[in-house]
Amino acid sequence: MSENLKLVADLALILTSAGVVTVIFKLLKQPLVLGYLVAGFLVGPHLNIFPTVASTEDVEVWSEIGIIFMMFGVGLEFSFKKLMSVGSKAFITALIGIVGMMGVGTLLGVIMGWGIMESIFLGGMLSMSSTAIIVKAFDDMKLKDQPFARLTTVVLIIQDIVAVVMMVLISTVAASKNSAPGKEMLMSIVKLVFFLVLWFVVGIYLIPTLLRKFKNYINNENLLIISIGLCFAMVIVANNVGFSSALGAFVIGSILAETAESQRIEHLTESIKNLFSAIFFVSVGMMIDPQILVQYWKLILALVVITLVVKAFVCSASAVVAGASLEDSIKSGFTLSQIGEFAFIIASVAVAQHVMPSYVYPVIIAASVITTFTTPYWIKLATPVYNGLEKRLSPKAKQNLDAYALFGASKEGKKNWRSIINSNLTSVLVFSVLSFAILFVLFNTVVPFLKKLPFVENIPVWWFNTICAVISLLIISPFLVGIVRNSPKTLELYRSLVKENRANMLVIIVWTLLRFLVVFYFVFTILVKFYKYTKWVIVLIAVAVIFIVVLSRRNLNRFASMERKFKTNLNGEEEMKNVE
Repeated sequence: MSENLKLVADLALILTSAGVVTVIFKLLKQPLVLGYLVAGFLVGPHLNIFPTVASTEDVEVWSEIGIIFMMFGVGLEFSFKKLMSVGSKAFITALIGIVGMMGVGTLLGVIMGWGIMESIFLGGMLSMSSTAIIVKAFDDMKLKDQPFARLTTVVLIIQDIVAVVMMVLISTVAASKNSAPGKEMLMSIVKLVFFLVLWFVVGIYLIPTLLRKFKNYINNENLLIISIGLCFAMVIVANNVGFSSALGAFVIGSILAETAESQRIEHLTESIKNLFSAIFFVSVGMMIDPQILVQYWKLILALVVITLVVKAFVCSASAVVAGASLEDSIKSGFTLSQIGEFAFIIASVAVAQHVMPSYVYPVIIAASVITTFTTPYWIKLATPVYNGLEKRLSPKAKQNLDAYALFGASKEGKKNWRSIINSNLTSVLVFSVLSFAILFVLFNTVVPFLKKLPFVENIPVWWFNTICAVISLLIISPFLVGIVRNSPKTLELYRSLVKENRANMLVIIVWTLLRFLVVFYFVFTILVKFYKYTKWVIVLIAVAVIFIVVLSRRNLNRFASMERKFKTNLNGEEEMKNVE
């Protein structure tokens, strides 16, 4: 058989076995993900009962593509606006739950004699719940409109984001075994935030604009090709700057999720995502070695008990701390008590990068399969657990728990501060990243290129530097305006806060000065790059330039135009729904 036909034979075996087993699991009303895992186990190289694949290397390539499409699909279902609109309760629930389970997993790893980083990643895998399984369970049990279900759904989204970050950190740890991992991880997080903001802002500004401009020339076939092309292009970009392919796929998916064509793209790519996801999960099942399961059954049992009991308690407690009612907290905690499919991906990346021992992969899969089977029963168990606990609590204690909020009752002043932080902090972060990226390109690419041009030799160095400095300032000036500018709504909130308490004036002044310091940093960086004057002269020039830039009406108009275009693109999906 030729090499090409061997690949076809492997795909035929994978898909046929997956199809047969998932039909059986469908009849048994069990999740399809488990069917894929069982199918992979049956045709894997460790069982030797059924035919197995000829080339595991080819299957690994297909499974990598499966991860790409899975993350692309997660990104398409993700929405930054929805995430920011849920309030602090879900964020606090997710973060405390993740930190708590990472602590439990780290302690377990240390007890087993693992290294600290291996233990932390074990805790990260234990903190991941299954979005697919829980959403399916909510649909089957008709619970998706319950308050605890909405809280749980947002917590799952935040867990998915943390999983993406963990995959980035795994690659960092693997690359820095001979250096200080703490410093490398910190730099990776800063680098991750920088590129995420840059990609998202540039993507939202450009991609929806192009799709809207050529809308009349794009049919379903074109849109499918463009979407997959953008997905693979972002995967390459992410790899070139040191991130995983999964992160690149997630980022472009989340960008396309904010466009008016998001639902069409999701519908067009769903079949492809399902196909490659099936291949991925079947390949995961092939990694299950019965001998390893028998050898490490105590570890598997420990992970199952920790997930079902300890995780239920930790997630319930985190929801209570965040201010959810006792009933919603217990139901949410019990719902989150399983190990999700993201743990497979984290485990596969960690094993491939030699960050964790190879037996972790099948052990995590086994624990995940067991806890996934128990998910519907655990959701049902939450109600009698709550009823039993309620009977043992005094009426006053229950009233205090239900009335509890982490930061106290919601007041108008706190609401105003939250609105200011959400708007201004986001603006400072986004425009700072854009300014830094532009200056990086100018200093390292554009200016060196200009210096090599023949006619530049005839221009005095002072004039050349002045031209470059002015051009740099003009290019980033709209973003500098965005950093210090206050919208009419923000000014009104400031007035309300000062009227409520005059002490708030000091905080407002300090926050305003901090934003001007950020602007000063960028102006000062440009001047230092092109001039050799003493620092105090440059400081005076920088202050003067700041006032010119900020007070320039043209810059205000340029900034307002860019802001309107970005918001139009960002709200494209909602506007399309309103039209429909």
